[in-house]
Amino acid sequence: MNETEKMLAFVEKSPSAYHAVDNICSTLEKDGFTRLEEEEKWEIQPGKHYFVVRNGSSVIAFKVPQSSAENFQIVAAHDDSPAFKIKECATNSASKPYVLINCERYGGMILSTWLDRPLSVAGRLLVRKDGAIETVLVDAQEDVALIPNLAIHMDRQMNEGYVYQPHRDMRPVFGLGEDGENRFLELLAKKAGVEKSEIIQKELILYNRMPGSIWGADREFVSSPRLDDLQCVYGALEGFRQGENKNSVSVLAIFDNEEVGSETRQGADSEFLKDVLKRIFLALGKTEEEFCQAIASSFMVSADNAHAVHPNHPEKADADNKPFINGGIVIKFSPKYATDAESAAVWKEICALADVPVQVYMNRSDIAGGATLGRISGTHVSIPTVDIGLAQLAMHSSYETAGTKDSEFLVRAVEKFYSVWIKRNGTRIKLVTE
Repeated sequence: MNETEKMLAFVEKSPSAYHAVDNICSTLEKDGFTRLEEEEKWEIQPGKHYFVVRNGSSVIAFKVPQSSAENFQIVAAHDDSPAFKIKECATNSASKPYVLINCERYGGMILSTWLDRPLSVAGRLLVRKDGAIETVLVDAQEDVALIPNLAIHMDRQMNEGYVYQPHRDMRPVFGLGEDGENRFLELLAKKAGVEKSEIIQKELILYNRMPGSIWGADREFVSSPRLDDLQCVYGALEGFRQGENKNSVSVLAIFDNEEVGSETRQGADSEFLKDVLKRIFLALGKTEEEFCQAIASSFMVSADNAHAVHPNHPEKADADNKPFINGGIVIKFSPKYATDAESAAVWKEICALADVPVQVYMNRSDIAGGATLGRISGTHVSIPTVDIGLAQLAMHSSYETAGTKDSEFLVRAVEKFYSVWIKRNGTRIKLVTE
């Protein structure tokens, strides 16, 4: 329960990918990690810990062993979630006297779950400061908008099925009156602690303000916004902080933009991970050949939540390969996933050492799944990878549900993963525990 409560606190402080990365960086700095900048020369020393941020929304942290660095052991997750992204002209007065927020869908969201919910705004502002452009994070931290449903009296067939039109049905109400754009900018400036005239550009989303909740007959469930994939981000971060490895470079990679394909310079489909791994070895004085050897003997865990069997729709799951909430970490299999027999076997052994249960997920044969960070990043850095996740309900809802036991399971398994050296010799793999 303690890990679940800490996870909810992390989620609440991370309304956007920028805030999630800022929270991760603050935690790492308190742990003694040194921040590196991509545009500067890296001075890396054995036994030291580092992190690097790209675009403010993706971060890669790593621990260099005191002895020789033989390979990389990586856990990857993503910090973005489906949301409404606010457009350049942020407000719309076409429905006077209402002032509406002008926004569009980001990711594959369940639209109906955003109706009649208190919404707030968060993201980043680019502002003028002392002759330069600086980034300032902003989080209104109050209810500023709401998308109202149409009354049942005005559409008697609503409960028989309704097709939402985002440009018509999903427009949040911000206020009443005139000059909505100016009032919106004033709100942002006040919350960010800057002058309105200093704002050059903004990148903002709306997020669900409902706090996380632990509930159920035995408090076995947790519901919250953004569990996909901040539950895995939290578990990966905590396991990374606690694990130590004498032979392998421990790497934590948190990517942005997974929900829209990862095809950005900070996404898993970029060179970010490859760039960082290569620069680590070059800074340690190793050769290109040694880097290639290290990649071939490395291992990655791609952590992104999985679909639990639905209590009202069990027919949507494969009858024999279905995970349950609080049943343990899910190994995900699919032609679109990176998991294979070898990587699944390694992860099962890691979980056995950590005394953590495992279960499996496969799509029903006529229901296609999506791609994963592991499969996407593998096109740039070809590392044996296992796709895992925690079982959850209502994925991509604005308020998702998972299990209170599973967060702790992930922390324990990831800590063990970072504490064991996965030593490869041809087809033979040995888990070295020292």
